[in-house]
Amino acid sequence: MKMLGVLGGMGPLASAEFMRQLTLLTPADRDQDHIPTVLWSDPRVPDRTAARVHGGEDPLPALVRGIRGLEAAGCEAIVIPCNTAHGWYEGMREATRLPILHIVDAAAAELRRLGVNEGPIGLMGTSGTLAMRLYQERLGFECLTPDAEIQEGFVMPAVGLVKANRIEETYAPLALVARGLHAQGASAVVLGCTEIPLGIAAGPELEFPVVDTIAALARAAIDWAKA
Repeated sequence: MKMLGVLGGMGPLASAEFMRQLTLLTPADRDQDHIPTVLWSDPRVPDRTAARVHGGEDPLPALVRGIRGLEAAGCEAIVIPCNTAHGWYEGMREATRLPILHIVDAAAAELRRLGVNEGPIGLMGTSGTLAMRLYQERLGFECLTPDAEIQEGFVMPAVGLVKANRIEETYAPLALVARGLHAQGASAVVLGCTEIPLGIAAGPELEFPVVDTIAALARAAIDWAKA
C-alpha cells in the first residue's frame, strides 16, 4: 500500500487527532490493512495567522523542510492537518513532485457526503484562513463568516485555548459562534481550523451538520490510499 506523509505540528494535538481519525475511519480487520503513514510533527513552524495578518515570519521554509523529510521517508502523497498552512499551498506544491491533498477540497467532499448541496455555508477558522479567503475562493459555496468582534472575541481565543490543552473551556464559545452562523441561514458549518473540531467535540453534538476538517482530510487520505 502507498505511503502517506502527514505534515503536522500545527498544532500537535490536531496532528495527533488526524492520526486517530485516519486509523478509526480506515476499513481494517488487522494491522496490515491500515495505511502506512509518516507523521512529521514540527511545532516550530512559525505561526501562520501571524505571518499572514500581522507580517510575522514566513512559515514556507519550515513547511518545505518538512516536505523534504517526508520525501526522504518514501512518502507518495502529503496531507496537512492545518487549514491556515494551505495559504502557502502553491509554494509547497512547487517545491515537491508529490501530490498534496487540499483540505478545502476534502471539506467540499464531506459536505456532499453529508447531503449538503446548497448554501450558504457557515465558515469558522483562524483570522488568517478567513483573510486569505481559502474557503471562500475554493469551496464552491457562499460562505458566512463571523464578524470581526466575534472572530477576535470568541473564535481566536478558543483556538488558543485548544493549543494550550484547555479544550474543555472551548466548547461554549465555539458552539455559540456555530449556532450564530446557523441562525443566519447557514445550512451547515465548516470547522475550518483543525483546533475547532477538538473544541466542538468536547460538548453536546450540534443540531445541524458540521464538517470536521480533520475527519474530512482523513477520508480524503483513505480514498487516495485505496484508489
